[in-house]
Amino acid sequence: MLTDDVDGKGGTKAVLIAGPTASGKSALALALAEVTGGVVINTDSMQVYRDLRIITARPTPDEEARVPHRLYGTCDAAVNCSAGSWVADATAVLAEARAANRLPIFIGGTGLYFKALTRGLSAVPPIPQVVRDDVRARMERDGVEALHAELARRDPVSGDKLKPRDSARIARALEVIEATGRALPDWHNEGLPPLLEPEGIKAVFLAPDRNELYARIDHRFTMMFDGGALDEVAALAARKLDPILPAMKAHGVPAMIRYLAGDLTCEKAIEIGQTDTRHYAKRQFTWFRHQLPEFEWVAPDAAREWLTRALSLSPNARKRLSSTDQARA
Repeated sequence: MLTDDVDGKGGTKAVLIAGPTASGKSALALALAEVTGGVVINTDSMQVYRDLRIITARPTPDEEARVPHRLYGTCDAAVNCSAGSWVADATAVLAEARAANRLPIFIGGTGLYFKALTRGLSAVPPIPQVVRDDVRARMERDGVEALHAELARRDPVSGDKLKPRDSARIARALEVIEATGRALPDWHNEGLPPLLEPEGIKAVFLAPDRNELYARIDHRFTMMFDGGALDEVAALAARKLDPILPAMKAHGVPAMIRYLAGDLTCEKAIEIGQTDTRHYAKRQFTWFRHQLPEFEWVAPDAAREWLTRALSLSPNARKRLSSTDQARA
């Protein structure tokens, strides 16, 4: 239940904590939830997969036991958990939080999910599994270049926008055409309403120093590799799932699978995983800057003070929030 430490007059209806990977979002969200009686809601497209707790830096079981956590580990790796399915789940969780008078704290790094919260999502209907299977079979048989050429003919806008090797997005665009008879950009023009009203949203983007962030990413990936992520990926690889599935393309997973198969050295697998994650963090900075400029950019070490002011926290809550551990990413 929402505590008296949050000034109700401030009208805070939800807190959105975004940022690049390894920027300290999880520690901040956990601390805020403990102080306010809030509920932490996953807003990361990879942390929905139950098979990938360690490699995606999901909260630990002990952390999840401290405050309510929602939408973590809800999907099996064999399923393509779409943005639309996340929105449906988030809608239910948001209603649950409000009914319990808990502050919803959305935390993650997936820009599209945050955009769905504040601006809405395109209204693409569910794609039948038979269509997905057909497109994947053609991708396997004919290759990504052939399907990109097909997409360029049938949907020139998407064909021009997508890189010829972007197999996942090419497949998605073709699936939409096959299932609906309309191009993906057409659906994007018919968006669903946002989940949150603009009034009462406190939205922050944690923006660490780039060099410090990249060093932290490298260190964290090495710790993951040695701390159970390899066993996690080995179990995933043993399932022999379609490599085009999102869970199979999570940062570090392809390189670890190649290492397990004997195609890469341990050092090279770690290097590739670190590089891919750093590149992803760079894209997160760029995406949020251009797509969601309403988020206030704050250095991680100033984020607790920012939340104290934004939420009008009581002196007691401010002290508790400031004293919490900041080591968890």
